[in-house]
Amino acid sequence: MFEQTARRTEPSRRRARGGLPLYLVAGAMISAIFVVPLLWEILRSFQAPGEIISPPSLKSFSNLGFHNYVELLSSDDILRNVMNSLIVAVATSAITALVATLAGYGFGRFKFRGSSLAFALVLLAFMVPFQAVLTPLFLELHYLHLLNSLPGLALFYTAFNLPFGTYLMRNTFLQIPNELVDAAEVDGASIMSTLTRVLRPMVVPGIATTVLYAFLFSWTEFLGALTFTTNDSVYTLPVALVNVESSDTYGQINYGVLVAGAVIAMIPCIIIYVALQRYYVRGLVSGAVKG
Repeated sequence: MFEQTARRTEPSRRRARGGLPLYLVAGAMISAIFVVPLLWEILRSFQAPGEIISPPSLKSFSNLGFHNYVELLSSDDILRNVMNSLIVAVATSAITALVATLAGYGFGRFKFRGSSLAFALVLLAFMVPFQAVLTPLFLELHYLHLLNSLPGLALFYTAFNLPFGTYLMRNTFLQIPNELVDAAEVDGASIMSTLTRVLRPMVVPGIATTVLYAFLFSWTEFLGALTFTTNDSVYTLPVALVNVESSDTYGQINYGVLVAGAVIAMIPCIIIYVALQRYYVRGLVSGAVKG
């Protein structure tokens, strides 16, 4: 019996080993689709501005240097603008994750009168672009004395990230088996204890996705930052790059500084993606309930 089983499994092992090279080749090709453009942009950022807009050739890559980064970082406020963007993005991500988790917990685990209507209103807010209500938002922030301030910009971004975060966290909580919540109630856990001690490890993938979405939105957003900030000291990086990339000649753009700024801007995005990707690729409640 053992010999027959071994004979049957041997062809399966050979097929698995034979398919491994194809799997590696396919994975490398798919990865190249995403990695090659990033590497190309990084390589281009070391070229002179005139060579960046010219057709690529081997000769154009013979004179690489850090002149674009030196010119970009020589600006007095660029590092402060990077810090402003980082503060706003981190604050937006933290507030959005906290409020969306609590709202998703309420919509996903509790049934109350008007819950469906309230959640429909949340989805309705998700469908309205902030560009359509830009003027009322400006007047509201002006009334609250939050114009030209990083907290005001963070609250603005949080308001438009909350609908998506709430929708995502509600679906995340709905996927958790009721047996876990019932067991926590039998053990005497309160509502908040159930959330923080029992359910929190299983909703980390949803929280990570919410944080990632909010961070990328607030880090790269331009129109809102341009509208609600008029002081150089509170400009975020996208707004600052528009000012820095313009050369002394009217109507011309310094593409070297622009590409260098784009490379700097994508570094935090790559870092946070690599840091959080392991959470949203693993199973949500795999093995949490047995039998």
